[in-house]
Amino acid sequence: MSHSRIGLVATQPCYRPIMSALLSLSLMSIVAGCAAVPLEQANSLASYDGLTSNNGRLTKANYKVASTDLVTTRTIYIEPTKVSGAAAQSIKKFSDQALVANVISRALCVGVSDRFAVVERKEDADLVVHATVTHIVPTNATVAGLSTVASLGANFVVPVPVPRLPMGLGGLSVEAEATTRDGKQVGAMVWAKGANFVTTNARVSQIGDAYSLAASFGSDFSKMLVTGKTPFRGLPKIPSGQRIKSGLGGKPKYPACEKFGRSPGLIDFAASQVGMPPSWTDKQPPAQSQ
Repeated sequence: MSHSRIGLVATQPCYRPIMSALLSLSLMSIVAGCAAVPLEQANSLASYDGLTSNNGRLTKANYKVASTDLVTTRTIYIEPTKVSGAAAQSIKKFSDQALVANVISRALCVGVSDRFAVVERKEDADLVVHATVTHIVPTNATVAGLSTVASLGANFVVPVPVPRLPMGLGGLSVEAEATTRDGKQVGAMVWAKGANFVTTNARVSQIGDAYSLAASFGSDFSKMLVTGKTPFRGLPKIPSGQRIKSGLGGKPKYPACEKFGRSPGLIDFAASQVGMPPSWTDKQPPAQSQ
């Protein structure tokens, strides 16, 4: 028997436990998929009539937008996002609730800046946007910690990224609307999304997943207002320069967005890779704290 043949026989058993573990994880992933989060209403919208349903695999939403009413709109005001009483019951710390809400406000402010001028006073705005967190499915921090350890350990053994454990996943539900000065509703959305084991990093915090998903809602709602149509169809587009700059922690396009603080950018990205809580890198702006 040749040396190469001996080497092959000797190394095969070493790979079997690894391949078996990856196969088991894949089977678990197929069953679990992502966290199930219901579409919930907090009665914060002027109307829920005429909403179109989007029943996506990851994102569920009911929405509407009056594109013709947005044609002459130039200025916009973003109210600080609120947390409903029902949503607050599932998260122990007020600071964690406020952090999720603030990420939504920041994402909305940066997102609408692609089309509208964001103003600092409601009285100066053609359009006013307000959002409410209706439900938070807490992340199981213990499972998230185990998942981070397992993923980091596996990365030393196999040269491919290992998904997080598909258990204890969190989720987020939000509703929002945009109204004109005279109170006419020109955009509305009831939205829900759960974390998934592949694209949502495990973070050791009750709001680990809700924090990651908050920016996703802000992006969907602002995109609807900017384009005047559904944000759930079509191919993804390259973000604008001002969005990239803000996402990396740079100065926002409009000073009015500063009240929501700046994104922690690459620092938070690095922290998320090792499971650090979002509160370690993203600090609540003083103006938004209790």
